[in-house]
Amino acid sequence: MTYQPRSDFLHVMAERGYIADCTDYQALDQALLAGPVTAYIGYDATAASLHVGHLLNIMMLRWFQNTGNRPITLMGGGTTKVGDPSFRSDERPLLDEAAIQSNIDGMQQVFARYLDYGPDGARMLNNAEWLDGLNYLEFLRDIGRHFSVNRMLSFESVKSRLDREQSLSFLEFNYMILQAYDFLELHRRQGCQLQMGGSDQWGNIVNGVDLTRRVDDAVVWGLTSPLLTTSDGRKMGKSAGGAVWLNGAMLSSYEFWQFWRNTTDADVGRFLKLYTELPVAECDRLGALQGSEINEAKVRLANEVTTLLHGADAAASAEATAREVFEQGGAGGDLEVALLPAVALTEGLSVVQMLVQAGLTGSGKEAKRLIAEGGLRLNNEAVGDPQMPVTAQLIGDGLKVSIGKKKHRMLRLG
Repeated sequence: MTYQPRSDFLHVMAERGYIADCTDYQALDQALLAGPVTAYIGYDATAASLHVGHLLNIMMLRWFQNTGNRPITLMGGGTTKVGDPSFRSDERPLLDEAAIQSNIDGMQQVFARYLDYGPDGARMLNNAEWLDGLNYLEFLRDIGRHFSVNRMLSFESVKSRLDREQSLSFLEFNYMILQAYDFLELHRRQGCQLQMGGSDQWGNIVNGVDLTRRVDDAVVWGLTSPLLTTSDGRKMGKSAGGAVWLNGAMLSSYEFWQFWRNTTDADVGRFLKLYTELPVAECDRLGALQGSEINEAKVRLANEVTTLLHGADAAASAEATAREVFEQGGAGGDLEVALLPAVALTEGLSVVQMLVQAGLTGSGKEAKRLIAEGGLRLNNEAVGDPQMPVTAQLIGDGLKVSIGKKKHRMLRLG
């Protein structure tokens, strides 16, 4: 951005790399300078937990509150029943009321770690409150008439689906209208002036800005963050084992810590700015370290991010466990280590089956190739037989699984 913001919030956003686009930087900056602004980010309840891919926007809400403003986390109890088609190749599975509420309950646990809720603090709302009771004909007449199908078809999130000749249901097509209506309702109910989200939500956010202007003649704004990929091109929040969940019941604090410890060297400085509250100068200093020193910067990153989500004790425990396993690796270098969830020990489990069940290899074929090439060791002993049985006695209190020279896992039974 070329505009130099004066408000604390936009200054932090720009300095730390949170901004992709804004509907009007200068007007939003002036509103933030004039007094507290209310902003929201919406989260559909499609899973029992948020994941690392959501963390950047959660940090935006945290900074928003820390700079004196009022954040709203909007739970998509209503919109989840439709499903956001943005940049998806197929329709999301439809969830029932019980599943949606269960997912919302799981997501709320995470938000409570980052935001201060209360009468004068952050608010958590559910769009089912106004969407569930809509009269279809009235909604079409009062709201639907403000939307141009031609314009809706031009949005990249929809256009990309149609260009690939992949089906887009009428149900999904309505999603952007419902999200726009959320902004209108939040402006009326909470005086909300700003919607934030990832850059994939730009079209939906602009729709809400336009609808609020058309219906209530009100000025509101949209602000998006970049969709992050790691320096090696992977989507942020994904690991070899799948999504990096934020709920401790779905991913241990150790595994969460280790995800950040395994950050690629080139991403350390950027991730420190986005996912911690360390001063920017310190983030730059740590990110510029070279050689073995960058590993300590990664530990600092892991500790800071884990402390925010799980607490300082969990971060300290994870670091201590990682150093213990690192030392057991018996080799130098930047070792990738992690403590896997318990693996069910079945009758006649082979080492190949163990590798697949534990998520250490993507398939049995990959596991067999690893063994054939001499790349697997269990407790520092080479394994040459893919049918080698894995027993409870072998695993004991912990089985060290080494893949190559730098990848180690400590496997334990639950």
